[in-house]
Amino acid sequence: MYHIVYGLFYALSLLPWRLMYFIGDGIYVLVYYVFGYRKKVVMKNLLIAFPEKTEQERTRIAKDFYHNFIDTFIETVKLLSISSKEFDRRCIRNFDAINNLKATGQNVQVHSGHFFNWEFANMAMGKSSAYPFIGVYQPLGNKVFNRLIVKLRSRFGTILIPVPDFKIAFHQYAKQPYALGLIADQNPSNPNSAFWVPFFGKLAPFVKGPEKGAVRQNTAVVMMDYYKVKRGYYKMECTLLTTTPKELPEGEITKKLIEFIETAIRKRPANYLWSHRRWKFEFDQEKYGKLVIKQ
Repeated sequence: MYHIVYGLFYALSLLPWRLMYFIGDGIYVLVYYVFGYRKKVVMKNLLIAFPEKTEQERTRIAKDFYHNFIDTFIETVKLLSISSKEFDRRCIRNFDAINNLKATGQNVQVHSGHFFNWEFANMAMGKSSAYPFIGVYQPLGNKVFNRLIVKLRSRFGTILIPVPDFKIAFHQYAKQPYALGLIADQNPSNPNSAFWVPFFGKLAPFVKGPEKGAVRQNTAVVMMDYYKVKRGYYKMECTLLTTTPKELPEGEITKKLIEFIETAIRKRPANYLWSHRRWKFEFDQEKYGKLVIKQ
C-alpha cells in the first residue's frame, strides 16, 4: 500500500507549481468558506492576540493564514520530488549563528515556533547545517502516511526521532556533534509541569523539555525564524540566545523563546499556526502561580 500511495503523491508532486497553487486555491475556498475548518478557534486566538485590531483586520489575517496553511500542504507534496538545486533557489537561509559554533565543539539546540513552512525549515537544516541535524516528530496514526512523511523529512539528511522513542534513542546521537531542532511552542500535556509565560499579554503554559534539555546537555541555544518571501520561496534566519544555558535563571530560555516568537508573529501575523489552541488551559493562580515566569 505504501508504494501505491507514495507513487500517487510523487506523481502529483511533478505537476507545475502554478497548477498546484491553483488546486490549493480551490481547497482554500472549501476549507475556509464551506467547511470552516477550526475557524472559531482561529478567530478566538486572533482576538486574544490582537484586540486592538478591527474585526475586518483580524478576518484578513485569518484568510491569509488559511492560504498559508493550505500552501504548506501543497508545498509538502512538491518537496517529495524537488531537486537540490531547485530547493536552494527557493530557500534563502542564514545559519551562521549555528554553523559558527561547530568549531567550538559545543552542540546546539535550535528552538522555534509553528511558523510556515516548517517542512522547508526542516529540510533546509538537514541540507545546510554544519552539524548532523536531528528532528523530533510525532508519529502519525496511519503507518502508510507516517512512512511517507519520514521519507520526505529525511530527504536532505535530517535524522528523525519519534517523540515516544526520544529519551532512549537520543543518547546514541548525543555522543557526537549534533544540532537538535525543537518546535518549542507545543501545548503541554500537563499544565502542572509547564512554565506559564505571558504570550500576547495572556498567560499560557509551555513545555519545559527544550529548556531542561539545553541545561542538561549544556548546549548553545539558537532561535530560528522562517517565513514566506513569496509563494514557494522562504527565508530563514537564526539568532544566538546563549552558549551558557546553565548560567541563566530557570525559565529564562523559555521566556526568551516566547518573546522571540511573539515578535516574529507581530511582524507577520498570518505566518503562525493559529488553528491550534494556544490558550487551551486557563490560568489558575492557586494551581499554577508558582510556575509563572514573569517578563
